[in-house]
Amino acid sequence: MGGWSTSNIPDLTDRTFIVTGATSGLGAATARALAEAGGLVIMACRNEIKGQAVAKTIEGRVQVRSLDLADLRSVRAFADTVDHADVLINNAGVMAVPYSRTADGFELQIGTNFLGHFALSGLLLERISTRIVNVSSVTHYIGRIDLDDLNWEHRSYQRFGAYAQSKLALLLFTYELQRRLFTVESPKLAVAAHPGYAATEINSKAQNLLEQIIDLGNRLIAQSAEAGALPTLFAAVGDAEPGGYYGPSEWFGWRGQPGLAGSSAASHDEKTARQLWELAERLTGVDFPV
Repeated sequence: MGGWSTSNIPDLTDRTFIVTGATSGLGAATARALAEAGGLVIMACRNEIKGQAVAKTIEGRVQVRSLDLADLRSVRAFADTVDHADVLINNAGVMAVPYSRTADGFELQIGTNFLGHFALSGLLLERISTRIVNVSSVTHYIGRIDLDDLNWEHRSYQRFGAYAQSKLALLLFTYELQRRLFTVESPKLAVAAHPGYAATEINSKAQNLLEQIIDLGNRLIAQSAEAGALPTLFAAVGDAEPGGYYGPSEWFGWRGQPGLAGSSAASHDEKTARQLWELAERLTGVDFPV
């Protein structure tokens, strides 16, 4: 897929996309590219005012709807507004934030990045016609799934450890969902992507010395949000493999054109994936129809 860019996006007229976290960074870049190619983009945003401001800068068909992934009532309310979509892009996320909890009592990063998207995907699966795309991260390599303490109630909280766990969980979810889709002979795809090192607003949420290091990296190494969104766009509309994982193909996966990416051995642990799936269904109260 060498040289794949937004110019390779096909005509998306009559196709509908849901993009979570579309108010800035990767989400805004993804929504803009899909809308400019003719797609109808539902921008699922926690901050509707900010979402409307971004929508005014996009040429194409966009709708802004309220979605707070840190509140399962909001997830269910948003799902009730969707009759059909071709692709669900689970992009929204929080990164390396101080310890806090969601409205449902989950640790904020696992609750927002994984459990909120897991619930949304389950509620919408029968209304999504082609693909579910989960946005992970290279930090999943340092992630560890603790099934006995997913919400950091007993461990000493580590901001990056919690972020890495949530991104590893998204990959385990992607691969397990694809296995289940295969089992029921569904033509739908579960695909994942990561942006490499992209300079986005999510990177500004850390604090103190860490924030300064990230800011330096943003200026010296990181690629733009538009470049970081390319793997997600390929996963959503390109010739993606079932259960494929896509990211930048240069600089050890930090930047460059999108290509197939490797993932950790932990992300392919089928036993952990099944157990995490069952735990997520219990925690969210959402049962998948596969």
